[in-house]
Amino acid sequence: MRVIIAGCGRVGATLATQLVAEGHDVRLVDRRPKAQKNLSPGFPGAFHLGNGFSRAVLETAGIAHADAFVAVTSGDNGNIVSARTAKETYRVPIVLARIHDPRRADLYRELGITTISGVRWAVNRLHQMLLHRHLTPELAFGNGETLLVRSQLPPYLTGRQTTGFDVDGEIRVVEITRAGRSLLPAHGVLAEPGDLVTFSVAATALGRLSGFLDKELGT
Repeated sequence: MRVIIAGCGRVGATLATQLVAEGHDVRLVDRRPKAQKNLSPGFPGAFHLGNGFSRAVLETAGIAHADAFVAVTSGDNGNIVSARTAKETYRVPIVLARIHDPRRADLYRELGITTISGVRWAVNRLHQMLLHRHLTPELAFGNGETLLVRSQLPPYLTGRQTTGFDVDGEIRVVEITRAGRSLLPAHGVLAEPGDLVTFSVAATALGRLSGFLDKELGT
């Protein structure tokens, strides 16, 4: 992929380093010359000095052929302007923007721009670690509102239909690993001893899932 990242702070530089290590073509844009110092010596990607919403700078960085654009500067306004420019003017397929004010997330979503809110994500993650530390998310979507969680089924659930574990809008069984093989849940599939189950769960329903899995232990 060719990825353009607007913002070479800690987030942008760390993401860029990871992407180039995976073999991707990365170009960074930042208006601060000293921001380049956040990159490791010998960083193979390109660094362009200027604003992330400047068309001249973006075109120099190769946005016309970019597969993805990520805006992670310290300013919400700059991130949304540059993200909209990438999406609406240059038709970049994947556009992501970091925001610091989670109240703006719905507005940006209406514009078709996926946002990542550091505040909301951090709060959700801390809450999970404090109250549901034994349910470690494998993957989080959005700003952490929906999670994929894997858990060994307790013995008391053996013999029950796995589709019966679903709670509409809150919890859904999406995969079962049984004896080292993965299978998708279907009507009539019964839980067996040792099943490792992947749940798609709303972050607000982690307590409900935790109670369901811990029922036999009374915890």
